[in-house]
Order: sequence, then structure tokens, then C-alpha cells
Amino acid sequence: MKQVDVVGAVIINEREEILCALRSMKMSMPGYWEFPGGKIEPGEDHQAALVREIKEELLCDIEVGEFITDIVHEYPAIKVRLITYEAKIICGVPVATEHEKLEWIARNDIRNLHWAPADIPTIDILCRDVSGQGDQNTV
Repeated sequence: MKQVDVVGAVIINEREEILCALRSMKMSMPGYWEFPGGKIEPGEDHQAALVREIKEELLCDIEVGEFITDIVHEYPAIKVRLITYEAKIICGVPVATEHEKLEWIARNDIRNLHWAPADIPTIDILCRDVSGQGDQNTV
């Protein structure tokens, strides 16, 4: 089975909201939410790939922060290795050039979206981080 290596950005704004991207009808798995990002080119390191992909997809510049996770998810026809990092926008305003839409979502509410399966481990980590912060409710 073919494997594709991709990077995803968990872009966090000053209100601690996370930028979520809805896959368009022109993409595989339309209607699923994901973290913006894309394929790593041969010889490219993860952070450089993420900066390039966000510039291409969202027309803004980011600073890549802490590593979140590195997982492999098997879909019926392809394996996806997804490496996610925290990031922040340093220049520009995100524009949905490829996605159906972009939304800033509070970390407590991100589980309410219909996420692509490969993104779920990152969601689990982000929500676990929230649940460990004081009086947050856990399910």
C-alpha cells in the first residue's frame, strides 16, 4: 500500500482558538475537517514543508512551534503519515484557496466537528491538554 507523508499545522490564535479547515467537494474525503498542511516534498524537512504548504494553501506565513504527534493512518486505498505541529500566523490572514471554508474554533469545541480519521490522534492530544487544565469537564 502506498504511503504519503504529510504535515499539519495546529494554528492557534491569540484567543487560543484553533484554525480548522473543511475539505472541499473537489478534494478526497470531502466534508471532513482537517488541520491545514500538505505533502512533504523529497528532501524537505517537516517544518519547511509546513511553512511552504500554509503559504500555498492559506496565503499567510507561519512560525512552526512545538511538535504534537507523528501517526500513520491506513485508509482503504492509502496510508497517510501525518506529522502535526503547533504554529502561529506571523504575517497575513488565512484565505481558503483549496478548502471549502476555514473556521477558528475554541479548543473545547473541536471535537464537535467531523474530523478526517488521520487527524483524530492530534485532536485527542489537544483535548487531553485542555482536560488537564483545572476545572474543565471531561467525558
